[in-house]
Amino acid sequence: MPRRSRLSLAVFAGGDFAFNLYWQSMMLYLLFYYTEALHLPIATAALCYSLASIWDGVASLAIGIWVDRRGAALHRRFLVGGAVPLGAAFVFTYIAPPAPGAWAVAWIFAGQILLRTLYALVNIPYLAMSARVSIHSADRALVAGGRMLAGTLAAVVVAVGTVPVGTWLSGSSGAPAYSSAAALFAVVGAAVLVGVGLAYREDDVPRAIKTVPLARTMLLAWRNRAFVTLGAAMTAMIVAVSMLDKSVLYYFKYSLGDESAGRLALGAMMAVSAVAVPVWFLASRRIGIRALWFAAIALFMAALATFIAIDLETPVSVQVFLIVTQVASVGLNFALWAMLPDTIEYGQRRHGVRTEAILYGYVALLQRLAIGLSTAVMGFSLGGSALGSPGGSSGGLRLTIALLPLGFLALSALLMLFNPLRRGSHETILRELREEEESRRDKVEAAAHAVGLG
Repeated sequence: MPRRSRLSLAVFAGGDFAFNLYWQSMMLYLLFYYTEALHLPIATAALCYSLASIWDGVASLAIGIWVDRRGAALHRRFLVGGAVPLGAAFVFTYIAPPAPGAWAVAWIFAGQILLRTLYALVNIPYLAMSARVSIHSADRALVAGGRMLAGTLAAVVVAVGTVPVGTWLSGSSGAPAYSSAAALFAVVGAAVLVGVGLAYREDDVPRAIKTVPLARTMLLAWRNRAFVTLGAAMTAMIVAVSMLDKSVLYYFKYSLGDESAGRLALGAMMAVSAVAVPVWFLASRRIGIRALWFAAIALFMAALATFIAIDLETPVSVQVFLIVTQVASVGLNFALWAMLPDTIEYGQRRHGVRTEAILYGYVALLQRLAIGLSTAVMGFSLGGSALGSPGGSSGGLRLTIALLPLGFLALSALLMLFNPLRRGSHETILRELREEEESRRDKVEAAAHAVGLG
C-alpha cells in the first residue's frame, strides 16, 4: 500500500492549529476570564463550565453517531461548512453579558453551549478523518505529531498573546481585550479550517465486512478492548492534567502574587511542547506508543512528587516544575492520538464493523466529562478558601495542583497495563484485514465466473 506524502499529512495536521486557538483559550483563559474579568464567583463559573463540558461530551457523541451513519463522504462538508459559524460562536463566548446577576450567568452558559455544540459538529468529523487520511501506523504517528505541533503553536499564541494582543486591538484591558483577541483568533481559525477541508484526500481504508444496527454498533465500541482501556486511561490522565492547567493562573496570582509570571509560565509550557513533540515521536519509534505512555506517566508523577516534597516559593521554580509536567503531558497526548486510530482496526478485525466517528465521539464524551469533573473539583475546593488572600488559598491550590493529579496518573498507568496494542500488533491486524478483503473479493469473482460458465 503506498504511503501518503508528508506534505498532504502536514496540511491535514495543520487543522489542529485552528481548533487549538479555540480549545486552548477555553482551557487556559475562559474560567479565568469569568472570575477575573466578569467577576463571577469561582464556584458559579466552575459549575457553568462543568455543565457545559458535560453537554460538550454528549453532543460530541451524538454528532459522532450521526456522522458515522451518514457516511465518511460528508466529513469534509462539515469541516468546511462549519468553520465560520464556529468562529462566530467563539467570539460570542467572550462578549461581556449585557446585564448582571442571573442574566449574566445565563448569557455565559448559553454562549458555552453554542460554542461547544458547533465545536463538536466541526471537530468530530475532523478527528474521524484522521483515521482515513492514512491507514499506516507510521503516518498516523506523523499526523499525531504534526497535529500536536500545530496545536502547540496555537497554544503559545493563545497563552502569550491573548491579553497583550487583545489590549492592543481594543485599546483597553479587561473584558474588551478578551473579546478582541477572540475575534482575531476566529478569523484565522475559520480560514485554516476551510483550507484544510478543501485540500483533504483520504486513503484506501479497509472496508467493513458488514453493517449492523446503531444500538449494536454503539455496544461493540465497548467490546473493543483496545479502545476501552485507552479511553479509561485517557480519562484519568485528563482529570490530572486539567486540574493542574486550570490552577496555574490562580496559583501565581494568589499564592505567589505574580499574575504576569503565570502567563509567562503558560507560554513557556506551550513553547516547550514544540521541542517535546519530536522527542516523544522519536522515542515512540524506539520503544513503541504504549511504552511511551508509561514513560510519560513516570516523568509526570516524579515532578508532582517533587512539588509535594519541596516547597517551591519562587515563580521561577514553579515555572520549571510546570515545564517538566508539560513535557510529560505532551507525551501522553501524543500517545493518545497516535494509538486511537489503531483501535478502530482492532475493533474491525474482531467484530467486522468499522466505527470511526462514534469512537471519537466516545473519546470526546470521556474527555469532556473528565474536564468537567476536574473543573468542578477545583472550583469548589478553591471556592471554599479565601481566594482573594494569598495566604488563604495556598493550601487548597497546592492540593489541587499535586496530590489529586498524582492519584489519577497512577490510575491511568494501571489501566494502560490492560491495553492489547503492543508494538507491531497493528501491522498484524492490517495484514489480516487485507487478507480477509482479498479472500472475499476472490470468492465474489469465483462466484461470478461460475455463473458465467453456467
